[in-house]
Amino acid sequence: MGRNSDAKQRIIDSATELFHSRSYANVGVQEICEKANVKKGSFYHFFPSKRDLTLNVIDHVWLYYNQQSAVAKAFDKDVPPLKRIERFFLGSCEFQSQLQKEKGKVCGCHFGNLASEISSQDEIIRKKLDAIFSAQADVIEETLEEAVAVGDLPEIDTKATADAILAFMQGIILMAKTRNDARLMKKMAKAGVDMLLRSD
Repeated sequence: MGRNSDAKQRIIDSATELFHSRSYANVGVQEICEKANVKKGSFYHFFPSKRDLTLNVIDHVWLYYNQQSAVAKAFDKDVPPLKRIERFFLGSCEFQSQLQKEKGKVCGCHFGNLASEISSQDEIIRKKLDAIFSAQADVIEETLEEAVAVGDLPEIDTKATADAILAFMQGIILMAKTRNDARLMKKMAKAGVDMLLRSD
């Protein structure tokens, strides 16, 4: 097994980092190849186009999100449902804070960045990102339904509220990215939890 055995993964890893720290449009195939230390021929052997690579990047990030990230672990059922919602916000805040320490800037959400940049230009990528956001909202909705069932919340439209929570989280991340200050997220996250879940 030589260096070529992991060339595909190195391309995906390199593109993931470059897309996240910069942008999709600002990163070209040549730069990805240089960072991954592969030739362009190898790139096109694995990925017919930049779009195909991007779809693989999305899958790669989604796998990490579900298996390793603090955000996904926020919904472990070791605490009551509303505490899981709070932990979701705080996990997102911590992730962005750590990235700012490492890279010197708030990079934003992988999925949110791609959605805002290319969803109106590429229907295939838009649908893939929409499926991911829907899956995230489904987990939040399930948690809200549990909160209603145990009496922690009144009867609410759990689907609409889940979508609102996810949208609010994306907005918080965007605001932190715009101001390049992840510290703002905790204060805004607390306000969001209070506003969305505890107001009459």
